[in-house]
Amino acid sequence: MRIVVLIGIGSFIGGVFRYLIALFVQSKFLSIYPFGTLTVNIFGSLIIGIIFGLTDKFNLSPEWRLFLATGICGGFTTFSAFSLETMSMLQEGQYLYGISYITLSIIFGLLAVFLGITLIKLV
Repeated sequence: MRIVVLIGIGSFIGGVFRYLIALFVQSKFLSIYPFGTLTVNIFGSLIIGIIFGLTDKFNLSPEWRLFLATGICGGFTTFSAFSLETMSMLQEGQYLYGISYITLSIIFGLLAVFLGITLIKLV
């Protein structure tokens, strides 16, 4: 139960930072292009890379890793987890898995959003 609470607290922190950073970045551009979300996704990927680098180098405890990676980064952006998982597959030489993961995530993610919007319009 302690780990679930740690992840929840981290998710809260990450979600708040996601909103504030995306809002701040987007306010600097007079464009509908989602610069705020793009910034959050890239920054989140950098942060999860740093967290896992620290985990390997300094043997970070599982609780800290879950709080930082699953909680804060997960609340901040799930794109960071997607990026880390893809990089892990590619570094392990699992190129087919990595490329299929990228392809399936994007295609089925977009289809799922389309389906969700379409279902609500039908109701």
